[in-house]
Amino acid sequence: MRIALVQTAPENGRIEENLKHFDQLIGSGDGSDIYILPEMFSSGQYLDPRPVAESMDGQTVTWMKNTAARIGGAVTGSVAILEDGHYYNRLCFATPQGDLFCYDKHHLFSYSGENLLFTAGKDRVVITYKGLRILLHVCYDLRFPIFTRNRDDYDAIIYVANWPVKRLLAWDTLVRARAIENQCFVFAVNRVGQDQFGDYPGHSFIINPYGQTVCETKEGQEEMVSSEIDLEKLYSFRQKFPVLQDGD
Repeated sequence: MRIALVQTAPENGRIEENLKHFDQLIGSGDGSDIYILPEMFSSGQYLDPRPVAESMDGQTVTWMKNTAARIGGAVTGSVAILEDGHYYNRLCFATPQGDLFCYDKHHLFSYSGENLLFTAGKDRVVITYKGLRILLHVCYDLRFPIFTRNRDDYDAIIYVANWPVKRLLAWDTLVRARAIENQCFVFAVNRVGQDQFGDYPGHSFIINPYGQTVCETKEGQEEMVSSEIDLEKLYSFRQKFPVLQDGD
């Protein structure tokens, strides 16, 4: 399976322009099975989602569905969604076959006030795509290992983020830790550029179950990179070294 990391610097509030930029960056695709975009990729980060929140029939989710069908690979990233009077930071996963999976960010970043207007999701979500079982997470979820604990029910974690450079050591360390302790792949995509909250370095990675880097983006640059992952090696590693069975 091939995974693509799409690292960008979205312009705040300019949804149509940001989506056009993704069209240019992704092009017709590179044959990847999954294309991972940052947190709130089409709007930039908003702690008050009211200016940019969309419905599930809105421009961004429609673009995700259409792009997945056009390039023949799943497209995933988070979107500010208004539904039944509540705002959610929702990670959407659109497949070329027309399926749409969703996860609402569970851990809202109270340090910056994300919890004041957004509603926290209640459910832990694992999806299966092309035989790969994937736990869906957003940004701050990275800091909570109990919520993330592998119950032998997933093979990879997706993290999409707006993670600032001032907390870069935590990002780099915890992405690797989640892969090692859960004996899984981690696909982590962070934005680059600047906004009102600070600077963003990127540091998007694919990390294997040993904590090793499979591929990574260039720091501070917009780009798309991709790599194959070896699931047979993962299954063999788990069989030889049964960390998940020995857990508490």
